[in-house]
Amino acid sequence: MDAYRKVTIAVIARLAGVSVPTVSRVINGRSDVSPQTRERVEELLTRHGYRRRPPSMRASSGLIDLVFNDLDSPWAVEIIRGVEDVAHAAGIGTVVSAIHRRTSAAKQWLENLRARSTEGVIFVTSTLEPPLQAELRRLNIPVVIVDAAGVPPQEAPTIGATNWAGALRATEYLIGLGHRRIGFIAGPPQLMCSRARIDGYRAALEAAGIAIDDKLVYPGNFYHEAGFSGGGRLLGLSDPPTAIFASSDQMALGVYEAIRQRGLRVADDVSVVGFDDLPEVRWSSPPLTTVRQPLSEMGLLAARTVLRLAQGEKIESPRVELSTELVVRDSAAAPRGCIR
Repeated sequence: MDAYRKVTIAVIARLAGVSVPTVSRVINGRSDVSPQTRERVEELLTRHGYRRRPPSMRASSGLIDLVFNDLDSPWAVEIIRGVEDVAHAAGIGTVVSAIHRRTSAAKQWLENLRARSTEGVIFVTSTLEPPLQAELRRLNIPVVIVDAAGVPPQEAPTIGATNWAGALRATEYLIGLGHRRIGFIAGPPQLMCSRARIDGYRAALEAAGIAIDDKLVYPGNFYHEAGFSGGGRLLGLSDPPTAIFASSDQMALGVYEAIRQRGLRVADDVSVVGFDDLPEVRWSSPPLTTVRQPLSEMGLLAARTVLRLAQGEKIESPRVELSTELVVRDSAAAPRGCIR
């Protein structure tokens, strides 16, 4: 390793007035070093041109970190499944964490990460704040982002799906059935995938010459409750929609309940389309027509990418979008009285 260093750890330790193990802990990002000592050692490392090991020479930690904002959604399980398939094949483990968008949780997670090593981190629908980006860069930890929230760091590969095309296709399908008043329940506006889905919905309406009615768009959050409340709000309009496109399967199932509580029937009275194709929606009554998002495949590709980065390999395509597909089942039909 001497070829990668202009000075030795022992020299840095002597200049800083600390032990060699303390300098080693600072280099490896360990948390059991006081802030004052860490700052002094880091300053000396920079001043004397000490070069940390490049990614291609990283020792294997046997772990991948998978970080979600929340873990209370079935789609998280599908992403975990894909990551686990790759990790199992590589003989390594997966550490799953949820930071809940709280600064304290993110700080605790980072402290835990400093105390051990990792092959790399996969962030799912997370915003990487600049201080977190800088610390992961300092620790020389590869990062891959799935469904980025906001603009991702330039150096971090991202894995997503063709959300715009999927929403466009779903809306076109409803238009093809004869629907002209199509409600839409959106996802969190801070997520790029949410913005792409509502843009696809609007593009399909515009292409069909259908005026966009803002009263038919309800702000949601991907969870059942938003689908239920949004479905109720849309069905309560003086001129309600004949179809509702919910931008997640969970919200679509919430719409089902809103329809049921009004004594109406899915497909017969109000058509419903979702987005994700979670395993349980094929067992809903009626089975849900939805846009299949390849969640397991996204997790699988993210894990393969982060392991390649850990080995110092170059990633040919830093921005990848996997194809979505409309899965037609029984939750959508032509509106009553429609002659096509």
